[in-house]
Parts: sequence; C-alpha cells; structure tokens
Amino acid sequence: MRELLQTEPYLFGPGIYDPFGAELAMYHGFKAVYFSGYSFAIGHLGTTDMDLYAGVEIADGARRTVSALRKFQLTMAVGDPERGIPPRYLEIPPVVVDMDGGYGNIFNVQRTTELYVTAGVAGAHVEDQVLPKRCGHIGGKALIPATEMIGKLRMMRAVADDLGNADFVVIARTDGLAAIDAPESVRGMTLAVERGLRYLDSGIPDLLWCEFSTADRGPVETFTGEIRKRFPNARFAFNYSSSFKWFNDPDPLTFRELGELGVGFLFITLGAQHATGLGLSELLASLAERQELGYIELQRREWHPDADVPTRSHHVFSGVPYHQILGTDFDAARLGREFAEDLPGDKVV
Repeated sequence: MRELLQTEPYLFGPGIYDPFGAELAMYHGFKAVYFSGYSFAIGHLGTTDMDLYAGVEIADGARRTVSALRKFQLTMAVGDPERGIPPRYLEIPPVVVDMDGGYGNIFNVQRTTELYVTAGVAGAHVEDQVLPKRCGHIGGKALIPATEMIGKLRMMRAVADDLGNADFVVIARTDGLAAIDAPESVRGMTLAVERGLRYLDSGIPDLLWCEFSTADRGPVETFTGEIRKRFPNARFAFNYSSSFKWFNDPDPLTFRELGELGVGFLFITLGAQHATGLGLSELLASLAERQELGYIELQRREWHPDADVPTRSHHVFSGVPYHQILGTDFDAARLGREFAEDLPGDKVV
C-alpha cells in the first residue's frame, strides 16, 4: 500500500465488511479495499456504529478477509477448464481496516495492532473519540486528550515495526470538527486543525483524516489547506461518506479533486452495505410480487452475454474447479473431477 500511495494520484478502496465483498472488489480490479467498522457492525451484529463489537471480533473479520483474498487469487487463476472459463490472474489489494478508538487504552491498541499486522492487514486508522465511540456522523462526540491519542498512534507504529512490518500504514483520525466536548477550549475547525497538526508533529501518521459533517467542499479545502501550511507534503485520508446525500449536491467533490487536495486514500465506508441493501430489497420486492419470476429475472440479468457478474456461477466464484483439481492431485476422497455429474451447461451453473 505504501508504494501505491507514492505512485498513484490517489488510492480508492471500496467499503466492504466481509470476505465476499472484498473478493468482488478484487475481481473488479480495485487497488485497495476498506474494511468498514460501521458496515461490520451492521453485517456482523445487525446494529449501529456505537463500539458494540470487540477488537478481536473485527480483527477476526479482517483476518478471514485477507485469507479469503489469497484463496480467491488461487481459485481465479484456475478458472474452469471443463466449461471453457479461462484462468484470470488477480492482484491481491491491500486491506485497510477500521480500528475505531482502539477498543480501550494503549494496551488494547497494542493487541489489536498485533492481530491486524499478523493477519496481513496493510494499514488501519484510529480515532480520538472518548470510548465508547460512535459513528462520526452521530451527534454527541467527545475527544480524549491529544497526548493520549498520540500514545495510541505511537503504540500502533511500535507494534508494526516490532513485527517487522515497517510498511504498515498508520492513519490518524480526528473527530474534532463536530466534537461537543474536548479538553481544549476551542471547537470546530480550529480544534480539528489543531488536533491534526499535533498528530503530524508526532511524526507517526502516514495519513491524516478529519471526519467532516457534510459533503460541502469548503471545510475540506480549509482543513487540508491549513494543515499544509505547516506540512506541505501532508497526505490525507477521506471518507466519501455514505451519510451524505451526494446526489443532491450540484457540484460534488470528485475523486480527482480530492487527490489534488492531498488525499492519498479515499473510501466509501458503507458502499457495499448500501449496494447489498438496494439489490436484495429489489429482489425481495420482486419475489413478493412475482414469486419465482422475480428470481428468474435476476438470473437473466446475471447471465446476459454482456454482463460481467463473477458470482453468477457460485461454483466457479467459490472455487469448486480449484478444489476438484487439487482433490485429484492430492488424492482427496471423492473430490476429483471424475466424481462430478456430467450435466449440460445450459441447465446448471
């Protein structure tokens, strides 16, 4: 990821919350993946972003996701020779994971960072909210002292370095812009900039993230501009937030513009969650209205000659041909291709 940050105008990571979504992002060629905490809260617990899951839970979700991408690379490289599906080589994208407020003190940060690094996570962000934290777009946020936040950043860096991963990317997030309580007397943009400068003064963060309250470009330009007065080469992370109604903005910020402002990594936190909600809601509404015809229409769309939907054959997507080939190679019981039924391709996936 560090190399991509140095060579790309900006790095975009779709927001996902499980291995399945990460595999789809990898299939479609994205150069990074963002493992969203809010999405994980919804997908894992069916609840909101209020620090209700533990660090070990999201760390395990991240571990399973990175592991799945390694396996997905192998299964796609095999394809399905019997059905004429050619091998497809895919690069494994770096996975950046939400660490919320670190799930406790510096020792919780120590443990979580170790879990992330050993899982193969490329980077993570920690924020300066009082615990239990909440989504950056839910009111009532309070900040821990800046010195405590810097201690968490230092611990992240120290653990990654101790584990031999100097390339692990540390992202510092401040919720100072909308905080209603903080040790400092100032509030709003002044507090956000002050916090950002203090974190960069520590020399630890690779990227700085300010959580904004709306999609307005003014605060983004002000924050990045003020930070770069002291740190001309500062790079930022930006949440192209699903909390904002971008479709109502007559002049929404573009990814290119954000890159020009110094944003090195940007992501849509709940992109996969909203796409899943829309797609599944449409299917369920169609099933309720048209019964089996609702699902048949979905299949027609999946199997349209111009469609590139890797999940239309769940067998190929999940690696059945790979397992059959290795089953034969390693003499596994009943896992060779010879055990598969010879069924017509126009009848089964």
